[in-house]
Amino acid sequence: MKKILLIISLIPIISFSQENEILKYFKSNDSLFGVKNNEGKIIVPAQFKIFSYIKDGDLVEGETIYFDGPKQNETAEKNAWGYVYDRKGNFLYRPFFYDNGADYFSEGTRRFVKNGKVGFADRNGAIVIKPEHDFASSFHYGYSAYCDSCDWEKTEEEHKAIVGGTWGVMNFKGETVQPVAKSDTTIEINGNYYPYPFSYNKKEKNILGFFEKQNKMLSEIYYVNHYNTLSKDEKKLFFEIVERPKGNFPFYQVNAYDYRKAEAGLSGYKFLVSEDGKKVLTLEFDDEKIPFEKWLKEERKNAEKFQKEHPDNPNKLSK
Repeated sequence: MKKILLIISLIPIISFSQENEILKYFKSNDSLFGVKNNEGKIIVPAQFKIFSYIKDGDLVEGETIYFDGPKQNETAEKNAWGYVYDRKGNFLYRPFFYDNGADYFSEGTRRFVKNGKVGFADRNGAIVIKPEHDFASSFHYGYSAYCDSCDWEKTEEEHKAIVGGTWGVMNFKGETVQPVAKSDTTIEINGNYYPYPFSYNKKEKNILGFFEKQNKMLSEIYYVNHYNTLSKDEKKLFFEIVERPKGNFPFYQVNAYDYRKAEAGLSGYKFLVSEDGKKVLTLEFDDEKIPFEKWLKEERKNAEKFQKEHPDNPNKLSK
């Protein structure tokens, strides 16, 4: 069998939207924000109060336009924050309010709110799961937990908790998945077990094969600063394709997970592979793209420095 060679590109940045029209945020005399194109045509009228660091003249990044704040004189919508438009100025959705702002993208989707219900949109603004549930968690390892007839309750720490309701688990298609008996491949969610959620074609298996070849080194680097002694099996990372090329996103996104199926790190262990399988980038902080080879060299250097400074670390790097 011929093996596909993944060529590591040294080109530092690949744009998600190389042919997009240039759009810029603008600020009106009454301090409201909108968006214009490069010729000065208004795409979205100035009507938003902005709470982020957007300034007059800043470029619109990505496949959608996001306003991080409410419309002037609007009536607040429960659990919603900000507005998302397409690059032609058509309203798309209101993101779910999370962590003092719009929900983050997780495994290629983020939550939005419509009429009090939660659904999911992709990075191009397309609705991938209709808003049908009172609450849904972000997707994690292929699944989202949701509830109906549940209530939000403020705790003593001023945070909100969800109480009551009927709970279920759905897959990337929005389909409810029933628990199964525990096995070596099942995933645990809220005390129940669910089938392994991923499936791959030959091309995708070859992409994952690249990361499997790097698994030993990546796992050692990731666990070098963990002070609990881990077995060989516990130190092995798992790699899954959580997003596929679509629209102006010409990549496979590969996420790393630890032995508990928890996402491996907030940044640094998410990767982008070009559609032809020839370029591999590391995705940091959801928008910074670093050539894999460069990133790996720096990570190895940092891991060696940590081990030198902490010689008692139980999870050693291989020589």
